Order: sequence, then structure tokens, then C-alpha cells
Amino acid sequence: MPGEEILVVEDNPINSQLVEALLKRCGYTVKIAADAEIALDLLKEYHPALILMDIQLPGMDGLQLTKLLKHNPQTQNILILALTAYAMQGDQEKILEAGCDGYMTKPFDTRALPLKIAEMIDSISK
Repeated sequence: MPGEEILVVEDNPINSQLVEALLKRCGYTVKIAADAEIALDLLKEYHPALILMDIQLPGMDGLQLTKLLKHNPQTQNILILALTAYAMQGDQEKILEAGCDGYMTKPFDTRALPLKIAEMIDSISK
């Protein structure tokens, strides 16, 4: 739903800018974290409806961060959509087993991403 808060955890500045522009155009409020440590810092005071999670991050990767967030009572209910270049057989299962609530591959369809996000956010309001 427009107006919802979304955290984008993405180390590639071009990807971050593209996703941020796309989501803001759809009416979402967006914050960017370039790595897991910045995301964890933001999440101390910030509770978005959804996190767009890159899996390949410097330092702690997106799967490790997802596991941490899903085991923390303060963040376990935040939806996490993996947005990743990992598209080999078994990657989706591994990503979902880590705790991600959804999965999309890069490069992503700029029409499909907002639809997937809206679908996921709508699911928590029901």
C-alpha cells in the first residue's frame, strides 16, 4: 500500500537509486542501507513494513542478516523480499529457508516489483 515504509538493503548505488525512485513514484517511503551493519543500525529505531534484501552484500550477507532479523522478536514480523542475482537451481529454496518471505531475481521487471511488494504488504493487513 502506498505510504508504507520500505528499507532497501543494497550495496550497488545504481540499483539503490533505481529501486528508490521506482518505489517513491509508487508512493512508498524508502530508506537505503548499503550493507547489513547499516541496516541493523537503522532497524534499532525504524520498523518498515518490508525490507528489499540483496543477498550478496559486503561483510555480512543478506541471508545471514535475514536469519538475524527473523530470530529477533523486534524484527521477526517485517516482511523480507530477496532481490538478487542468484538464480541458479536451489537458490530460491535456500533463500526462502533462510527466512525471506519472497524472492525476485535481478534484473527485475520494473512493473512486476511494485506489484509483488503491494501483494506482500496487502497480505499482512488481512
